[in-house]
Amino acid sequence: MKSQMKKKRVTPIPNTPCNVAEGSCRGHLCIKPCCFFCSMREPDASLRRAGIATCFREMPQAQGENHHEHVLVLSGLWHIAMSQPNDSEFPSLGIFKCMASLIHKGINDRHWLLTNQNIYIPYYAAHIIGSYTMNKEEFAQKAVQSGVIPPLLDLLSGKISWVEQRVAVRALGHLASYKSTFESVAQHEQEVVKLALKLASTCLQVVYVDFVALKENKRLEYHRNLMTRGVGDLEMENRKAEEWASQLQCWSLYLLNCFACKDRSLDLICKKVFLKDLCDMWGGLISHTSPAGVGLIRILCYSKVGRKNIAELPKVVNTLGNLSRSSDDWQYIGIDCLLLLLKDPDTRYKVLDVAASYLVDLIELRSLGDKSNVGETISKVLLNLKPNREKVGAALLQEVVDRRNKEKLLSEEKLEETRVLVSLIKQQANHMFRLGEVEEALLKYSEALGVCPLRFRKERMVIYSNKAQCHILLKNADSAISDSTRALCLSNPANTHRKSLWRRSQAYDMKGMAKESLMDCIMFINMTMRVKIPYHAARMISKHMEATWLFATARSKVEKTTQELNQVGGDNENGGNHEEQPRDHKAKMMMMENRYNNLLHGLSTIIEEPFHAKEAGRRKMERARRRFNKGVVAGPT
Repeated sequence: MKSQMKKKRVTPIPNTPCNVAEGSCRGHLCIKPCCFFCSMREPDASLRRAGIATCFREMPQAQGENHHEHVLVLSGLWHIAMSQPNDSEFPSLGIFKCMASLIHKGINDRHWLLTNQNIYIPYYAAHIIGSYTMNKEEFAQKAVQSGVIPPLLDLLSGKISWVEQRVAVRALGHLASYKSTFESVAQHEQEVVKLALKLASTCLQVVYVDFVALKENKRLEYHRNLMTRGVGDLEMENRKAEEWASQLQCWSLYLLNCFACKDRSLDLICKKVFLKDLCDMWGGLISHTSPAGVGLIRILCYSKVGRKNIAELPKVVNTLGNLSRSSDDWQYIGIDCLLLLLKDPDTRYKVLDVAASYLVDLIELRSLGDKSNVGETISKVLLNLKPNREKVGAALLQEVVDRRNKEKLLSEEKLEETRVLVSLIKQQANHMFRLGEVEEALLKYSEALGVCPLRFRKERMVIYSNKAQCHILLKNADSAISDSTRALCLSNPANTHRKSLWRRSQAYDMKGMAKESLMDCIMFINMTMRVKIPYHAARMISKHMEATWLFATARSKVEKTTQELNQVGGDNENGGNHEEQPRDHKAKMMMMENRYNNLLHGLSTIIEEPFHAKEAGRRKMERARRRFNKGVVAGPT
């Protein structure tokens, strides 16, 4: 289809339908028998509704010159659907049938699709369906009755481009989320699930190859205009492409969630390759509201089949463990999943050693967001694992329980004496640390912890954090992560002790865990009251931004493929025996390079819906990243 776009240009149009209505339908100059904008301006409500309904019926059948303004109408409808998704007027007048027909026409009539600006219509139509079905189940029912599912599936299968796939999976996700319309989507269950699995696994690669990696003049112009209203620069396009790719992946996972939560298609979703891929699907820093891959893993952990498959994959279990000891907004998901695996008699002993090694560091965590008594819940689960209790740190857990009971009997005077003793031991440890006697200081800090009552949370937090610093200097990253995590559990609120965040970030960096290190570092920055970012933190962020870029893996794959192709080409120049293969590869490379040479131009449209952030967490991370990108960095002090 894209090869037919050669030398095809379209005239730019105004950003909003209001301008069109004023220009082409001013006064009584409009002589069209069915004009959407004239109908919208009709003061009589019944005539207005009748006119709009007629427009919806006749729009897909318009021929000749009558269809060149369809994109203007769709642009206006898109804006209305975005701003008023709960308004029942258009859904009651047949908008869903109209949108379904236009998508079908765009897919099956290439000549029509490539005429004027009709290339934008399938995107708008699918987006309108998704917006109106986002909140209202009754609208979703009307959409299904109007036959929107087959054309949406055609878009989902990639019959136009990834941009249309994005809005199609969004709409299908809304339809699958309602009890009354789920079965209509489930009639195509195998097709939907397979397409969503493929899309979630490959969309970042597709967006990178088909858009981000291309030079500016080789990108499809209508993609660029939809993203930036036709007025953005290259940086804005890349930023929007990253956001849309993240949404495409997260919405594909949401569609899979709709089936997984009903124990449907688990045989497809729980394939080992896909479960491993889920560990790397986190949406990037730009994803504020979706738990992405770990969200689907959590849903699977609620089913016996899902737990069984997850327990057999060490990569998934370790991913959940690392998440449980991180600054991620979804930390509680990692904890929940590990507890679910430990509670299941069929999976607990497969994950016991790994899961317990993470959870034992969280037993003093009181609350996490709206979750209360988190540490107590973890302790109960671990203590109830009677066989092999020595493997789950049962001695430590029992010691904590015994110490709590004993401390209840201590008088205030005795507690104050103990506080003084702890302070003295800590001072000795600090002195040893300053002298460079790190190992001796570590032993003293451990001694102080053994004496310090559990209720002195602030004192224990500082000592654990100091222990973590000792482990960092001794190049013991795992112990540093453990102790800094325990310090962060003792902070109030949890995960807010600056020094512990920075030390854990360093420890994760030592282990090459870029994402975990970056998140701790960004949280450290947001806990800093200074105007400028500390120099050492800026260096850490700079180091990990590239590694955690949403398209980092896709880029590395493309670079590796390019190197291999270049190597094959070099072998042939030296008389190698690969004559046929390079010719085939060269043809494929030429096809890829020319794929987007033939662009459509025009159509500035209204900007896409905002990607709303949570009140905390990743919004803070995004704010810190923007500060860093603007160069607000402190120099060495």
